[in-house]
Amino acid sequence: MAEKDYKKSFHLKQMELDSLLEITQSINNNLPESALYKIYDFTARANLNVNKLALFVLERSWEPKVYFGLSKEEITEMVIPDEFSGLVEITSLQEYDPPFNAFDVLLPIIHKSRILAIVLVKGKNEKELNTTFLQAISNLILVAIENKRLARRRLEEEAIRRELEIAKNVQTFLFPDTLPNGSRLKIEASYLPHHNVGGDYYDYIPINKNQFLICIADVSGKGVPAAIMMSNFQASLHTMIRHTSNLTQIVEALNYQIFANAKGEQFITFFAAIYDHSLNTMVYVNAGHNPPFLIDKSGEIKNLDVGTTILGVFEPLPFITEGFLTDLEAFTLFAYTDGLTETENEEEIELGSEPIKDYLASNHQKELNKIHNDILQLLDKFRGSRAYKDDITMLSCKVVSR
Repeated sequence: MAEKDYKKSFHLKQMELDSLLEITQSINNNLPESALYKIYDFTARANLNVNKLALFVLERSWEPKVYFGLSKEEITEMVIPDEFSGLVEITSLQEYDPPFNAFDVLLPIIHKSRILAIVLVKGKNEKELNTTFLQAISNLILVAIENKRLARRRLEEEAIRRELEIAKNVQTFLFPDTLPNGSRLKIEASYLPHHNVGGDYYDYIPINKNQFLICIADVSGKGVPAAIMMSNFQASLHTMIRHTSNLTQIVEALNYQIFANAKGEQFITFFAAIYDHSLNTMVYVNAGHNPPFLIDKSGEIKNLDVGTTILGVFEPLPFITEGFLTDLEAFTLFAYTDGLTETENEEEIELGSEPIKDYLASNHQKELNKIHNDILQLLDKFRGSRAYKDDITMLSCKVVSR
């Protein structure tokens, strides 16, 4: 080898070693992805034998991250063929169609049997093109970036897990610890969250020796925001009921608070009823919620649909009316959230409320837990292999004659 060629070869090897050292130090210094791509760009350009290069990284689709020797328009118009995703070895591009045959070779960048990127490269002199060096620095950079993404994804997943755990704990405290199961008053609740945390809420609140309130609600959204919204809602309801049993005042105050806190971006459907044992009366307000069914002692079924619109959208409420029922010495009330009636079967048809109403017409005399179990079996049979798409909450109340 001539001394001149030897010095040139030595200088090139020294440059490559220096480049590898710089890249390794940059990775160890935890530089951001953008900085690593800039270092890659500079290193590839410094290799005098590279005339044209395009680095495509496989994210949701193939994204060009580094390129030179071609215009922005040319790189934008390049559509990576599907077959490139399956290449595992350095591949000549001379027999490919334009624009790929304008490059000499394709270098696949693979990590743990998965392709991360491809490098399209053309050398000034194909015989002197050091594909080994280019593949080495590409692997270093891309694996480092992939590890950054995996670490970031793990942190995001951990943050989501913690958020869901917080929301789940918050939601657990919303539900009453115990429900009445006495000789005259029985209340049953079933809650099936679609995910770990849902937006449903139910409650039973004794007011005095003669009166109690039952309610059910569904907040828009999921996760921590929904849990916080519902927590504030529950706290406000409990505070209000200690000061007044006027449902109109309670609903108007709840609506004001939701509207003030959420600025119209969240809303709550809500049903609340107050029953008086001494008077055998029930007053209720339905704020945009699925109408509960009430079956009186004669077996007549009523839809409890009197009230107002959903809470948190308008301030003040455009209208509000209290429903009032008398002569309710004995009855069964069944309330639910829309996850129940909007469950779909394999033909994407919703269950609707009629099958629930038909069941209750014939079975309202049963124990409440039996009613809930039967309805869930009815639901499972209806949906077949189709998954639930929302939370499901059922709340039922039975008052027995003295």
